[in-house]
Amino acid sequence: MTDLGPVAWPPAPIRTERLVLRESEARDRAAFVELLASPDVHTYLGGPRPRDLLERELPEAPERWPGSFVVAEGGAMIGQILLRRAPEHHRPAAVGKVDLGYLFLPRAWGHGYAAEACAAALDWLDGVLPGEPVVLATQTANARSMRLAAKLGFTEVERFRAWDADQWLGLRSPALPSG
Repeated sequence: MTDLGPVAWPPAPIRTERLVLRESEARDRAAFVELLASPDVHTYLGGPRPRDLLERELPEAPERWPGSFVVAEGGAMIGQILLRRAPEHHRPAAVGKVDLGYLFLPRAWGHGYAAEACAAALDWLDGVLPGEPVVLATQTANARSMRLAAKLGFTEVERFRAWDADQWLGLRSPALPSG
């Protein structure tokens, strides 16, 4: 995965009714360790990373690259939104498109934060890269992620088997500039 191309980074923080999407900061490090080491978060993502390894190897401000947003509620990190271009992808339909990913701490589940944050990130993307199609892949067993994909306007492109699980690939057609 690579960056988003000619996009100024970091953008000004993106504010929604309850959340702020922003670049990571040193104060987010502990939440990143928790997020990346959580067996619950990584049930459908190949399993968690070892906490001791994360504690040793994560930089002071983790995941600080174009397309990586910290999702904060009340000033504290509750998740991450990832927008990355896929120059190479295991599915031909996704090659070269922006890929949307998201991870949220279990305490943030069930409150609509993922939908709110992803919609804001996609709106931002529509503003900086108008006409850009976006893909999203998830395991079909991940019912929450499948519902979120539908809510965000992704439609099924294909189903496939990878990583010993059934996968779903969706496409969100680009928002056309009005005018």
